[in-house]
Amino acid sequence: VPYRNGGADPQGFDCSGFTRHLFQTHLGVTLPRRSHEQASAPNFVDVPGVELQPGDLVFFNTLRRANSHVGIYIGGGRFIHAPRTGRPVSQESMYYWTPPTFFARP
Repeated sequence: VPYRNGGADPQGFDCSGFTRHLFQTHLGVTLPRRSHEQASAPNFVDVPGVELQPGDLVFFNTLRRANSHVGIYIGGGRFIHAPRTGRPVSQESMYYWTPPTFFARP
């Protein structure tokens, strides 16, 4: 699936549209639209990094502001996300850009 700024459906996703779509479709959980709003959603619990489980959200500081990027942890130190224009939804090491800054579990 291609990256699309503001995208929130299988025609194209941005990072928070991707997590929102998957959580709604597969868990019936409606997330806020933006990554920083997802990080402060009241229905999430903070998780220490050593306790991450597949399905937990991982947040990154990529735009010089807290929680500006989000993906879903899939295990083995990897996550899946919609990275940026020109790159499709993909899985990568969680430490590809910067170390994650925050973890949350629904």
